[in-house]
Amino acid sequence: MELLTKLEILADAAKYDASCASSGAPKRDSLGKGGLGASTGAGICHSFTPDGRCVSLLKILLTNFCQYDCQYCVNRRSSNVPRARFSPREVVDLTLDFYRRNYIDGLFLSSGIIRSADYTMEQLVQVARSLREEHRFRGYIHLKTIPDADSRLISQAGQYADRLSVNIELPTDGGLQRLAPEKNAHTIKRAMGSIRLAQEEAESDKSAPGRAPAGQSTQMIVGADDADDRTILQTAQTLYGAYKLKRVYYSAFSPIPDSPSGLPAQAPPLLREHRLYQADFLMRGYGFQAEELFQSAGDLPLDIDPKLAWALAHRESFPVDLNRAPQALIARVPGIGMRNAKRLVELRRSRAIRYQDLVRLRCAMDKIKPFIVVQDYRPAQADRPSEQLRRALAAPPVQLALL
Repeated sequence: MELLTKLEILADAAKYDASCASSGAPKRDSLGKGGLGASTGAGICHSFTPDGRCVSLLKILLTNFCQYDCQYCVNRRSSNVPRARFSPREVVDLTLDFYRRNYIDGLFLSSGIIRSADYTMEQLVQVARSLREEHRFRGYIHLKTIPDADSRLISQAGQYADRLSVNIELPTDGGLQRLAPEKNAHTIKRAMGSIRLAQEEAESDKSAPGRAPAGQSTQMIVGADDADDRTILQTAQTLYGAYKLKRVYYSAFSPIPDSPSGLPAQAPPLLREHRLYQADFLMRGYGFQAEELFQSAGDLPLDIDPKLAWALAHRESFPVDLNRAPQALIARVPGIGMRNAKRLVELRRSRAIRYQDLVRLRCAMDKIKPFIVVQDYRPAQADRPSEQLRRALAAPPVQLALL
């Protein structure tokens, strides 16, 4: 099979994995001068697509042959899709060639399971080792680890990769057992634990080789099973706490050709995926707990963002006096982010905050007005019913026009 045909198949097969980003990857000064490539902390999270568009990461599978038959996966062994396989040498050559052409800054590499988990993991490590040691490549490398592989292989991967990821795929053990019976939730979490342990050892011993310095991530598929948003975010919260993950990615289930009968016939609304990302950001950056973001229903509302939904459900906390409230509470006001909350606290040390200060900070004024008090402003109807506020502040439905 020609290399270009392999690239078209294996780049397309990799598009379903959302867990690729390089935020926080440090510069690899340890490789010395004269190395090839560069990695920045700008958050590279793109891939090379078969239609020829140039992107920041070469995002491919080593192979889409797979021994597993996960129902939600287009590359499952029973799926009728074109198959291809790169050799490690071909992946190395493609990465170097694309970098020299200024197409990419790094590599995201995953794979189906062939022969055995250990064999597949060895192939992935071989690619990263060759890039680092033989070609002195200093660009970003993200490897998808194989949970069933020997922990020593996963540890080796961490020596060469900036980030590792182990996809948990589904938020509940029951969902994984039903849709991917050959996978084991305990094995997946054990692999996450071994990566975290290696990172802690590297942090305590500065002379030890780096272990995935940009951390680890995972992905959950949204809408393939009956798990609601509350369950999904509670699982994410547990993973952040137990394994110190950098990111949990959410990927809306996409119906695939010849889907098994146990899967939904339609994809969930993409807005649901977006709301999960917003809620995840509130947990990571604002100190929200997953349980706070839900009142009764198990899914996040689609018409308003999670922060606004929380504020409307906790009217007893509002309006917030921006000249007196602690920074953490100011940051929970809809329309005010962490950066502006900090700026407001710094400003009020010298003088009272006024309405125009919020305008100058480019706060979302329509959204914040019902929830704040400043020196020269107080909401006219602070006791306005939450349902009325919701209707006034909800985003209008997206209209799709046929051209």
